[in-house]
Amino acid sequence: QVQLVESGGGLVQAGDSLRLSCAASERIYSRYAMGWFRQAPGKEREFVAAIAWFTTGYADSVKGRFTISRDNDGNTVYLQMNSLKPEDTAVYYCAAYRGAWAGRDSKMYNYWGQGTQVTVSS
Repeated sequence: QVQLVESGGGLVQAGDSLRLSCAASERIYSRYAMGWFRQAPGKEREFVAAIAWFTTGYADSVKGRFTISRDNDGNTVYLQMNSLKPEDTAVYYCAAYRGAWAGRDSKMYNYWGQGTQVTVSS
């Protein structure tokens, strides 16, 4: 059972940057794909970014502004968020599934963190 803990959320102004971290309870680098999803109030959870082996994928709304990466130990995944916009405001969730594809469908992921709030003021 993989446990995931997110951190790094907060309140920032439009144009600022934040880096989210997702710490896993075990070394997952070679066996699990990792994803970031977000959910804004009144909206459905949506895909943000994913990483598996050496491939990555991004939602069109964050491409060029967000970067997903892993540390060399294979226990932590990051989401670097630059040029933040008010529409990026949401609870951000880290997720994992055992596989080799940077999937965009939340149904593929069977391990989830508790989420971290990101609020971007205009």
